[in-house]
Amino acid sequence: MTSDDSPFRAAARHFGRRGFLTGTGAAAALAFAVGLPAAGAAQAAELDARKITEDPFTLGVASGDPLPDAVLLWTRLAPRPYEPGGGLPAARVAVRWELAHDERFTRVVRRGHATAHPELNHTVHVEVPHLEPGRAYHYRFRAGGWTSPPGRTRTAPHPGARPASLRVAAVSCQAYHDGYFTAYRHLADEPDLAAVVHLGDYLYEYAVDATGGARAYTDRRLPAHFARETVTLEDYRLRYALYKTDPDLRAAHAAHPFVVTWDDHETENNYAGDRPENDVPPEEFLLRRAAAYRAYWENQPLRRPQRPSGPGMRLHRRLRFGRLAQFDVLDTRQYRSDQAYGDGWRVPGPESEDPARTMLGAEQERWLLDGWRTSDALWNVVPQQVVLARRRNVPGPGYKLSMDAWDGYPAARRRFLDGARTAGADNLVVLTGDVHVGYALDLKADFDDPSSRTVGTELVATSITSGRDGTERPANWGDLTAANPHLRFYDGRRGYLRVTFDERLTRADFRTVSAVTTPGAPVTTAASFVTEAGAPGLVPA
Repeated sequence: MTSDDSPFRAAARHFGRRGFLTGTGAAAALAFAVGLPAAGAAQAAELDARKITEDPFTLGVASGDPLPDAVLLWTRLAPRPYEPGGGLPAARVAVRWELAHDERFTRVVRRGHATAHPELNHTVHVEVPHLEPGRAYHYRFRAGGWTSPPGRTRTAPHPGARPASLRVAAVSCQAYHDGYFTAYRHLADEPDLAAVVHLGDYLYEYAVDATGGARAYTDRRLPAHFARETVTLEDYRLRYALYKTDPDLRAAHAAHPFVVTWDDHETENNYAGDRPENDVPPEEFLLRRAAAYRAYWENQPLRRPQRPSGPGMRLHRRLRFGRLAQFDVLDTRQYRSDQAYGDGWRVPGPESEDPARTMLGAEQERWLLDGWRTSDALWNVVPQQVVLARRRNVPGPGYKLSMDAWDGYPAARRRFLDGARTAGADNLVVLTGDVHVGYALDLKADFDDPSSRTVGTELVATSITSGRDGTERPANWGDLTAANPHLRFYDGRRGYLRVTFDERLTRADFRTVSAVTTPGAPVTTAASFVTEAGAPGLVPA
């Protein structure tokens, strides 16, 4: 870590791990580290929005976590997004918002005021209640004489309804320095999406050569401070600002509500709970994690229950789309045991197979099982981060498994699959990201026996850009498909996943673009698969 994170080191020394892990210690340490006002401090002065002389809506708008009677709207005021504070003084700014039935805003159904606080980097989260279920709305914000771009969102169906169909998209892994977000432009044009499910790695914390190197094949320009690793709250905020200036990402956010969950790079590569990738002390890493979680909440369309407290943030949550589908959004980073055998692809053994190892933590496991037991939905959908199904790297003996995926936590995977079976969550669909490829996988009762019962489906969304262009058949395609007979499809190109649920089946369309290192590539459907309700198992559509 660099000298720039010296406040983290000072706070860690001052409070110690035990004090930091308490709620009071966490809040005090975070304030100490990042200069936030202490509890009870006087509010910042209010800025007359009419004095804002540059467009403050440079980062667009977003909505998220649709409910049957409510929507969550987001924006951030940042006239100069690459500057700390976004080019605004440390003052409160009054923001007006409108929600309408039509895109011209002639039939406004709700309007109100919100405050953009400097302590939250002038982000705005507006929860709009008392809406009609299962319908589209248009929204926008105003500050002074400026008006944001319009956005379109949609409420979830009535809890007792069984809609004829439900369509979502799934995305993951969008390294800005690896290419253009072309897939998002195509996704913005997808009709009738109830939501876009983001499965993690919304940004990358790595140091990036701002003068060439990783970006040399595109004309994407990076501010100079991206040459260092992201570790402080201001670093994370600036990194989100860079990503959200991308016009294709802004278009996707404006077109559809998002349901987001993180993976590792929103904080640090392959961290596990309070354990960083390197040898930084846990109490010091938790300060960094607190900054990362705060910036994540600030910059995503998330509701108040997800607002972090110190180094913790309850990201797992449940969304229902009538009685057709229940979405149990998981967090496989914050509570997991440390990776076995030092991480990476390893030969499994007693350490990885320890039954005490957890991926979700005890409380989240109970929450998931309880939700399955009470679910009345036809499809039980689980958006989460890392591959659940087993993946041997080569056929035959001597194979290795990924210690960062559920293969490194086989006892936790067994509890997951057994829990779904005993709870009656028969039509199980798991949505996964992380690996920068598209997979279609059958989930087996016994992965050692290919003829064993199929208990669910796993659909893995490839990356938006991470890994650059990719190829249809990566170098390990032959080994991986031979070693894992439950792997029905494997494609290494960039793109997104489109999933449609109805009364009979779930259909997955793997949408890929030919390149991300040059702009404007067309999108095609690489393959389509279906799995029938009551008869799990993937077949080509």
